[in-house]
Amino acid sequence: MSKPMFKQDRSRPRTLSRRNMLRATAAAAVAPTLWLEGEHSSHAAESADDPRFLIVFAADGGASIIDSALAIRASESANAATLNTFEDSLVHTVRDSPFRAVDLDRNDLGSISVPVQTQQSEFIRNHHRDMMVATWTRTSVNHAIGQRRSVTGNEAWAGRSLQELAALTYGEQVPIPNVHLGGAGGFGARGTDESLPSWCFGETVSEPALWPLSLDGMRGLSRDLPRDLVSEARALRNDVLDPSSDFAKVFGESRRLQHWQSLRGEPQQRLESSGLLEKLLVFGHSEDYPIESYGLATNPESTRLREVFPNLDNDPFETQAAMAYLMLEHRVATTVTLGPSSDFIARGDLDIDFYGDSEMPADDAAQFAAGDIINPPLAFDFSHQAHRSTQAFMWDRVYKAADGLIRLLKAREFRNGESFWDRTMIVIASDFGRSKKRPEGAREFGTAHDLNNGMVVLSPMVAGNRVLGGVDPDTAMTYGFDPLSGEPRPGRTMTEPEIFAGLLQALGVDTTEAGLPDMPSMRRIRA
Repeated sequence: MSKPMFKQDRSRPRTLSRRNMLRATAAAAVAPTLWLEGEHSSHAAESADDPRFLIVFAADGGASIIDSALAIRASESANAATLNTFEDSLVHTVRDSPFRAVDLDRNDLGSISVPVQTQQSEFIRNHHRDMMVATWTRTSVNHAIGQRRSVTGNEAWAGRSLQELAALTYGEQVPIPNVHLGGAGGFGARGTDESLPSWCFGETVSEPALWPLSLDGMRGLSRDLPRDLVSEARALRNDVLDPSSDFAKVFGESRRLQHWQSLRGEPQQRLESSGLLEKLLVFGHSEDYPIESYGLATNPESTRLREVFPNLDNDPFETQAAMAYLMLEHRVATTVTLGPSSDFIARGDLDIDFYGDSEMPADDAAQFAAGDIINPPLAFDFSHQAHRSTQAFMWDRVYKAADGLIRLLKAREFRNGESFWDRTMIVIASDFGRSKKRPEGAREFGTAHDLNNGMVVLSPMVAGNRVLGGVDPDTAMTYGFDPLSGEPRPGRTMTEPEIFAGLLQALGVDTTEAGLPDMPSMRRIRA
């Protein structure tokens, strides 16, 4: 028997010990923000009073728009048998909406014998009024390059990313303006404009479930430490021991070291006194996470979070989504990037092996039921092996996480009857599209990377319930639109800088200095 190719994800600790806490907090770094450092500019005060929030979903591996909102019915295409088209009965529409939805019910996810049951139509029905699809043509089918260009518009504004510009505009007074939950890959890559304030750059949180424990150096212990004693120890370290060390003598002029040292003292005290530790804990007290045994209180929102994200215990993507909500609600961040892992993840109580090139035993395959597989290997990129079922599965997965965030943000008032959702934009960003052809009549097939695609954007600030551009049913290729009116323009392709500019402008970011094209068609016109 060959070595197993994939193992069930068991990275999440099943019990919470101080050692686990320390492991989680050791890798966590608090962003160097002006919120910690003291004075704010007048611009900070203005943006703090009228903020906007950006959530970027990293749809790694090619989220194909013609497998979701722009799906093609076979009856519409002259080349239906050899293109990625669907049986008419699988493509659904919603009343008074231009969007399509693929509701798939199959017995396998490629070579994985697990039922795939998706309901894209439910998401479209609930959120079409705040949903916009914009087509575009990309410039790379390389994962890392395509991901980076999806958030920088192919370096359209001095290499700044969407997230960095959202942080620059709205994040000066929040603790950690730009947060990347999980790896985020190229979607979370740092831009190339070093002139930006350091607090604009993204901070990576590798373990969202336990990361809040890093926000207070004296909480979460089995016994309390006197704060005055710890303060004296810190003062001794900062003022006596560190400055006299050989390390400081060699590297004392380092800008990075000086910046790190500047965050100690009052900035650290302000962070610890803010109470963020308990506000951001996703999990309530339980046998697996006995937080109350360490003197911590259960977050009162943990029950609601579990209702919205029922796989919170076993699905890192749902944990990220819950954390994203808490970070926006408590004004910890202005922009959050999250996305499904590329790892294979199954329900926690299953014991699953995949056997490489050998055939999976029948009794192993028979144990899978709908919901047992949480994330396929390679996420959207599993489309290389099984395009049709992978795309349906992953779009359903992303839509469900977006639905949960939207419901939570709608239910939380920002001010004067306005919800947090009224000020939030969700961008489902993909690195590229997928190839359009299939073997004649094939029910399942593999696809390659393709430059042609489109993106889904969700927000009350965009031109909702609208498809900008379209798709040619005889080629399955998307085409563009007029930047001013939004009218479809067959033969025109939308560039990365154009879509980048439209997203920023809809978010309220002033793009004048960058010389980016005006894209009013992507903005919602308000009475």
